[in-house]
Amino acid sequence: MRVCGCFVTGTDTGVGKTRMAAAIVRSLAQEGLRVAAMKPVAAGAAATPDGLRNEDALALAAAANVAADYSLVNPYCLELAASPHLAARSAGVTIDPAVIRKRFDRLAEQADVVVVEGAGGWLAPIGEDTTMASVALALGLPVLVVVGLRLGCLNHTLLTVRAIAADGLAFAGWIANHVDPEFAQAAENVATLEDMLGIEPLAVVPFDPQRTALETLDGAAVSRLLAAVGVHRGTRAHDS
Repeated sequence: MRVCGCFVTGTDTGVGKTRMAAAIVRSLAQEGLRVAAMKPVAAGAAATPDGLRNEDALALAAAANVAADYSLVNPYCLELAASPHLAARSAGVTIDPAVIRKRFDRLAEQADVVVVEGAGGWLAPIGEDTTMASVALALGLPVLVVVGLRLGCLNHTLLTVRAIAADGLAFAGWIANHVDPEFAQAAENVATLEDMLGIEPLAVVPFDPQRTALETLDGAAVSRLLAAVGVHRGTRAHDS
């Protein structure tokens, strides 16, 4: 069985990773694929009758067409809204990438594609000597970067992409998301990144405080994404 998917990271926290990951999930599902979603580590959760639940993890699960137990979608759900390593420390929990890999494998048994969203940026700490990169490495998926278009995004993006390459993982592409309505040079920054990265973005998302834009990617972007995650149109990963 060949499992395909991607790991969604960001240039920082608050750059729209969840919304972009959900759009990717919906886009792949529209291709007839069985798509599962995963938020391995989530810091900031509310108590419910079923236990702690994180809003982003629930949004990803709702976008997927593979139903899965919450413990598979979000193995580490931490109550404190803080850096994951601090939230884990507060909860007396040690985040183990090997545990995440086991939950991922169980999700993958039901799916053709698994879309995984990280927490924070590439090197966001999740423990004493582990970061979100440790999770991505445990999963071994190509990495898609969500770029928050604001001052400093060029440096943040290039450093992130360089770190992904240094860690030996494939760069699946990027999405540019307008997060600062006052950022006057956004188009010029997108053009600069396109030149320096050598590929155009899968999407450029306008500033959207109501979070209604980008329900799905357009056809050309989906084709490029399918190639990046190792799936061809009209085929299913479990049939390969």
